[in-house]
Amino acid sequence: MKPSDHIWEIIQILTKRYPEVKTQLNYRNAFELLVATILSAQCTDKQVNIVTKSLFDQLKTPYDFAKAPDELIEKLIRSTGFFRNKTKNIKNCSKDIIEKYNSIVPGSIEELTGLSGVGRKTANVVLGAAFDIPGIVVDTHVARISQRLNLSFNKDPVKIEFDLMKIIPQKEWNDFCLRLIYFGREICRARKPLCTVCPLTNICDYQHKTG
Repeated sequence: MKPSDHIWEIIQILTKRYPEVKTQLNYRNAFELLVATILSAQCTDKQVNIVTKSLFDQLKTPYDFAKAPDELIEKLIRSTGFFRNKTKNIKNCSKDIIEKYNSIVPGSIEELTGLSGVGRKTANVVLGAAFDIPGIVVDTHVARISQRLNLSFNKDPVKIEFDLMKIIPQKEWNDFCLRLIYFGREICRARKPLCTVCPLTNICDYQHKTG
């Protein structure tokens, strides 16, 4: 069976279960979302929101972050993990935005991934949530569920992204990935997925089903 055979059924089931979806990161503009998404690597959205509430009170613009001492940013973001590397990425990204785009976050995948420390996942989060531009966000939930549902047989996030782009209608890209994230947190967990209550169980061939 081809990966695309059940795609519309999957879309319809997930849409019914999660009719309204949006990123769980708190932000007021594209730059705040960009920073928050960088911070979300290996960290929960809940913890990032706790951190950014204080962070964005003190540092608001690319210029603020570019000129801020490393020690200050590190102190403010420490609880998100990998704080030294994230500080470096955020500062260099801010400098790029100032120098290349007059302090305005660009709105294309090519421009965003050209910024220091910004990969395709981060870029697609910003494009979808801040600019309403279709993109496939491949986080750990999307990668895991895509493999369990045979939507992709790759492990590399970029390859998974392009596999999904081939079978999912473009207009569904943003919401589909958000629904997979919601679904991954609630039902299709990494350990002990709740297969007995899963609405997709009849079309899922995952070999390690529970129950």
